[in-house]
Amino acid sequence: MAAIRTLDITRSFKEVQALDRLSFEAAPGEIFGLVGPDGAGKTTTMRILAGIMRPDSGEAWILDRSVTREPEAVKDHIGYLSQRFGLYPDLTVQENIRFYADIYGVPRRERETRMADLLAFSDLSPFKRRRAADLSGGMKQKLALACALIHTPRVLLLDEPTNGVDPISRRDFWKILYRLMKEGVTILVSTAYLDEAERCSRVGLIHKGRLLAEDTPAGIKGLVEAEILEVELNGARNAADLLKREFGADAVGLFGDRVHVESKSPADDERKIRTILRRESLPVTSIRSLAPSLEDVFLSVMGSLEEKTGDE
Repeated sequence: MAAIRTLDITRSFKEVQALDRLSFEAAPGEIFGLVGPDGAGKTTTMRILAGIMRPDSGEAWILDRSVTREPEAVKDHIGYLSQRFGLYPDLTVQENIRFYADIYGVPRRERETRMADLLAFSDLSPFKRRRAADLSGGMKQKLALACALIHTPRVLLLDEPTNGVDPISRRDFWKILYRLMKEGVTILVSTAYLDEAERCSRVGLIHKGRLLAEDTPAGIKGLVEAEILEVELNGARNAADLLKREFGADAVGLFGDRVHVESKSPADDERKIRTILRRESLPVTSIRSLAPSLEDVFLSVMGSLEEKTGDE
């Protein structure tokens, strides 16, 4: 039994196709990453699974219960952390958790024990009397997660939970997710960070409401048969623009002061890259061959899809 399953979900907003026959599954006790850029359809998917929004067509299930036909029954088993989770800034950490315990109908005889466990679990015990307004961004996210977990859900829906959070807090947040996964909680997390996808059990690459690929991070990387040439130099942005003209926009990616070029003939392409950049007075510091990253794969798969769409 899949813990989360969608089948051919579509959803439009006026002229915008937010979801286009989206289908995927998340197994019990795994972290499934829904990965894509802003506007890819991640939030719409989360809102449909949380029972907040209905699809135009298609169906979704959580723990074999229909999201569209049994939304109230589904809500008893999910924790949903939206991008704008409603913490109350004037309430303390423990007051926020108690408030959500009331919302979820957690019995009073159980809530104090659960709250103590969650405070310890999220390392918030020393701050339980601090107002939410006075917490750091990372601590606010941990508090929001604790509130979403107060009723002990079996499925957790997290919509870009680490967006705008510093790297150390992101790492700590993922440690909590791993502990939840070990306890059997199924986690669907959406993110625009490709490096976070590496932390997931499996990932689905989504773009313009369509699922481009679904597999383990290693399996996704295997979709690109070519090698990646990493070019390091000053003026990387100008270099990327030049190389896109030669190799195609979908084969070239910009990563800070480095440019990645997808290549099936690394030796020949290295010579070609050096010649192009030398001609434009852009001296190369180094070129080395790398295994594709998930971001390389995403650019490649997205480029191939758009090329096919253009041919139709």
